[in-house]
Amino acid sequence: MDIVIKIIQFFMSLSLLVAIHEFGHFIMARVFKIRVEKFYIFFDPWFSILKWKRGDTEYGLGWLPLGGYVKIAGMIDESMDTEQMKAPVKPDEFRAKPAWQRFLVMIAGVVMNILLAIGIYIGIRYVHGEAYMANADVKWGYEFNEAAERMGFRDGDRVVAIDGEEIDDVNEIRGKLLLTDDARRVTVLRAGREVDFTIPFEELLEMRRNREYEDLYVLRVPFIIDSVMSESAAAAGLRSGDEVVVCGAAENVDAVTVTRLLTNEYKGDTVQFGILRDGLYMPLRVPVDDEGKIGVRLANPFTPRTREFTFWQAIPEGPKLAGETVADYWRQLKLIFSPKTKMYEELGGFIAIGNIFPSEWDWLRFWSMTAFLSIMLAVLNILPIPGLDGGHALFTLWEMATGRKPSDRFLEIMQYIGFALLLALVVYANGNDIYRLFNK
Repeated sequence: MDIVIKIIQFFMSLSLLVAIHEFGHFIMARVFKIRVEKFYIFFDPWFSILKWKRGDTEYGLGWLPLGGYVKIAGMIDESMDTEQMKAPVKPDEFRAKPAWQRFLVMIAGVVMNILLAIGIYIGIRYVHGEAYMANADVKWGYEFNEAAERMGFRDGDRVVAIDGEEIDDVNEIRGKLLLTDDARRVTVLRAGREVDFTIPFEELLEMRRNREYEDLYVLRVPFIIDSVMSESAAAAGLRSGDEVVVCGAAENVDAVTVTRLLTNEYKGDTVQFGILRDGLYMPLRVPVDDEGKIGVRLANPFTPRTREFTFWQAIPEGPKLAGETVADYWRQLKLIFSPKTKMYEELGGFIAIGNIFPSEWDWLRFWSMTAFLSIMLAVLNILPIPGLDGGHALFTLWEMATGRKPSDRFLEIMQYIGFALLLALVVYANGNDIYRLFNK
């Protein structure tokens, strides 16, 4: 069932993104009175799932979910309709229009994807506000996996800054460590004092290759008593608000460590606790039952910060978040194509994209992921690669700058080259997905 929910969310999001993108091309073509012969969600080689015609345009749903397209009359596009290009030019064709109009038609899809992301971000901020876990509130630091410990982190460290830039949000740490092509200088708060250390790029690269970043760190949860549930615990002197910092011979313990020690070493016995109460240290001896429990309920010491927005306050948040997402994804894209980082080895296809959606229905997560994918689609499409919107726009800009229009034959060849490159990229990315699926 979890897989089904992921698949439904993936196709809902993809369909919306493709529809919005192609609608941008469609509506801009109509503005300039350019005939649009087809408007398709997904590709339709050999056959389509659904189609109907209205006016000069055939609308349809294809079966191949690699994108979508509008077939604009008089344009060398995905249809590769070279026969039409041999016929005399008609006034309502793409090739009959001035270069600036054709340029706007080409970039309209990208613009619509950006506008969609902005609209989603405005809605998220207005409805849900901004909730995050402030790094400053993580008083007890973090628990780290083995990869993080090899890089120099220690359980209980609180990350203060990376390369001199302070960390505000807990979720910033992983991204700042991953998205780099150089060593990272980390500042942590350890036992009350700041400690600096440098993580070599090779270690960061190894961590990415082994996907050890997925559980790189978690919040270190203290053993703070919310309420005392048993008479024996009350008789031992435990009170609500007590924080256990010593358990037997173990010092500076957290909830996970205390629970493990009680279960494995002190079951059916008594344990020597060291607790903090109102800032003062106090030793207590506490009985442990045969199940390794002491009869208390733990408190949750973490409270996410929330900033609420009125509708008018949310409006500027949309462009701001979209701009930040574009910048982050562009930086990530550059790292992917850098031989030094070897991040191309981590490139994923449809399985990787589908896995970013949760296995249970969460509208906030769905819309957040849709906004991100809309930005991703816009950035990828504006790349100056033949076959993409950016390739068409580049050739049109060349025409506008030089006054010389590339020949139809040249555009055809570039389109074939672009298709070959994109197909190779799709095969490689999805091949990585399949490889990782069987080599976990």
